[in-house]
Amino acid sequence: MKLARGSTLLVASHNQGKVREIADLLSPHGILVRGAAEVGLMEPEETGRTFAENALLKARAAAEGGGLMALADDSGLSVAALNGAPGIYSARWAGPGKDFALAMARVERELKAARDASAKFVCVLALATPSGEAELFEGEVHGHLVFPPRGKNGFGYDPIFLADGMNQTFGEIDPAQKHAISHRARAFEKFARAVLLP
Repeated sequence: MKLARGSTLLVASHNQGKVREIADLLSPHGILVRGAAEVGLMEPEETGRTFAENALLKARAAAEGGGLMALADDSGLSVAALNGAPGIYSARWAGPGKDFALAMARVERELKAARDASAKFVCVLALATPSGEAELFEGEVHGHLVFPPRGKNGFGYDPIFLADGMNQTFGEIDPAQKHAISHRARAFEKFARAVLLP
């Protein structure tokens, strides 16, 4: 599976922050990005038990429904003291209104008694063709959580995540800096090496 400059790639997400981040990563490669909402695709129910299973499910549904090669991302925050939660339920912790202030407050509440605030962001990218072929690419970034949330950049849990070796949260750093070091950027590097033609 290869993507040439000028190709259109469907991003299997209704999360505009995620679509924008993937579009930013792909723009230097000359790939045109369209979001699932833009082409009228519904979001499939995420019934997988892992990031990889959910990413595959979304990529295959979008590729089949949109008739284009599709890239899906399943990612989330995994907190050591919470046995990996919220994990694949990271978005669901934000409720139907996708209110991540609520989700971050829940993480803080559940971590109250824990001495360990270590956490990681995990991203699995799945690329699928309309015929059902698929490939997976995974990236992680390790760090710890800080409260109260800091910064207005990024999205999701970014304002409480401090990557190892940094003194600003993902919510405080410039988006370009985050694109260079994030879990999505690490998965994307693997994707780019395997799939993007020069």
